[in-house]
Amino acid sequence: MSNFFNFILRRFLLTIIAVFGVIILVFLLTRLLPNNPAALRAGPLADAELIKQYEREMGLDKPLIVQFGTYTGQLMRGDLGDSWRTSQPVREELGIRIPATLELALSAFIIALFFGVPLGIIAAFYSDSWIDQIVRVFATLGASLALFWLALVGVYIFYYLLHWAAAPVGRLTIGINEPPEITGLFLIDSLLAGDIETFKDAFNHLWLPACTLAFIVSAPIIKISRSSMKDVLNADYIRTAKAIGVPPTKLLFKDGLLNAFIPILTMLGIVFGYLMGGNLIVEQVFAWPGIGQYAWKALSTNDFNAVQSFVLLIAVVYVSLNFIIDLIYALINPQIRLE
Repeated sequence: MSNFFNFILRRFLLTIIAVFGVIILVFLLTRLLPNNPAALRAGPLADAELIKQYEREMGLDKPLIVQFGTYTGQLMRGDLGDSWRTSQPVREELGIRIPATLELALSAFIIALFFGVPLGIIAAFYSDSWIDQIVRVFATLGASLALFWLALVGVYIFYYLLHWAAAPVGRLTIGINEPPEITGLFLIDSLLAGDIETFKDAFNHLWLPACTLAFIVSAPIIKISRSSMKDVLNADYIRTAKAIGVPPTKLLFKDGLLNAFIPILTMLGIVFGYLMGGNLIVEQVFAWPGIGQYAWKALSTNDFNAVQSFVLLIAVVYVSLNFIIDLIYALINPQIRLE
């Protein structure tokens, strides 16, 4: 048990160091790039005096080390600055939009997990059969199709032609009130409030963008699941167990999946991090009010504080996911924490 706690402590300290490194990197990128943040804020028609005024207001006229101290102090207080575009605190604006992105990312992740891992395992078990060929074609399509094209085709088919999905105008139909905020996730909040109509409408808006993302991210899950499971099934101990008559289901799920799970888990962490930070295109197509769309608007208007905070948020998400995955590694395989 002491080894496990020592492992957690080491990984936690490494995570803190990684987060601090991310903070330094974000700070340096935004200060040392050729574009002057004050000039971006002032606009292309601003004169030198206005740019100097903004530099004083933003503290850019001070030495770099003083700027970094001010920046880290603001982060310690949870202050991400104000958005130039809306004049609102970036922390509050991100807080409003994170639940929308989280609901979309979680839904797509669950769908991709539900289909991706079983398909990869089945393809490995029936390696080089027609089942394996179909699964590999499915994964290849998911990896090769452009996300924006798939999203637009989905809207055209399922909304315009078949009328199965709701209009791509956000999380709810205009005129339907949001459920009382508990988690920020409309599906869960509407169920907790007993509002079935809002739940149905939220689901009709959610399933198409979630399935679009899930189809794309299921491809790497299928590939890594198939590859890992195939390596395990070809191992000597699996062949021996098969020769002495161990049932195929036990071989597949007890002996095979447990040993193949670590690389699969790594891919799942990468996929979820991508879904949180890389679903900008889907949010744009479906007018989904998440942090991806917020970051795009910030980029298009040179909203320096908003872009900087978005990059820092996604970096922290990835670092935190790596920490959680490391802990699960140690629980699955004690040799990892001993090493």
